[in-house]
Amino acid sequence: MSVIVGVHGLANKPPAETLKEGWQKAIVEGLRKNRNLAASPKFASVYWADVMYAEPILDDQQPYRAAGGPLKRYKDSWFDDVVAGVLDIGGSVIDAAKELTGMTDTANHVLEGKLPDLDRYYQQQDIRTELRRRLKETLQQNRSDRTMVIAHSMGSIIAYDVLREIGREDPNYRVGHFVTIGSPLGLPHVKFKIREENPLVRTPSVVEQWTNFADRRDPVAFDVYLSNDYEPNDRGVRVHDDLVINDYGGINHKSYGYLRAPEVTDVIRKFL
Repeated sequence: MSVIVGVHGLANKPPAETLKEGWQKAIVEGLRKNRNLAASPKFASVYWADVMYAEPILDDQQPYRAAGGPLKRYKDSWFDDVVAGVLDIGGSVIDAAKELTGMTDTANHVLEGKLPDLDRYYQQQDIRTELRRRLKETLQQNRSDRTMVIAHSMGSIIAYDVLREIGREDPNYRVGHFVTIGSPLGLPHVKFKIREENPLVRTPSVVEQWTNFADRRDPVAFDVYLSNDYEPNDRGVRVHDDLVINDYGGINHKSYGYLRAPEVTDVIRKFL
């Protein structure tokens, strides 16, 4: 059997069961609208907002249905290649500057102001340990199934870190497909933190396939191309980048919009 393990992203969330239901509805809607497929995959949700926030959001709406017909696919153009090159050069320059001048204090202040959840994850060991433990426990509970991990926003950082740890602790474990959506893994400070734990910034060794989906308008996924930032693992698995249209009422970072995008539906359908 196949299972999808979802890891949510930044900021406070509705209660765990409500969020889980929302992710499931978005995935099912994508399969129905984009592939005319009536399916409800086995799904496990890794919830961690309660570690950061005392009370959940109670008025968060469930994902609304999109307009009739299949959702829009992103059309690649020559401009995408130009932007990819610029982002890669810019990121490399910032990475080098960070290593030479030790920009960690400045970056930490920025994270604290703009991305407080991520700042607490990096600064507080107990929080970092608990968030990783929850994902590890869920993966272990579903070990007998073929596994796809879909991680949104900051959840993609947690998932990446966990998969690197599992690679060291349990090298025979396998994740069939690692899917990142709206991910900040391309941020120089995030890669700097990865280097503090790992000798290389690369695809986790336990991953058999990694696809990164991003909407150009998503402010969290500033660097939409991860393929130039992450080396292949020892089996040659590289991250594959795919731009999408997050068609969710102008909220271009929303997980529901990513989960029902046609390109994301394609990899879910293939996995199933």
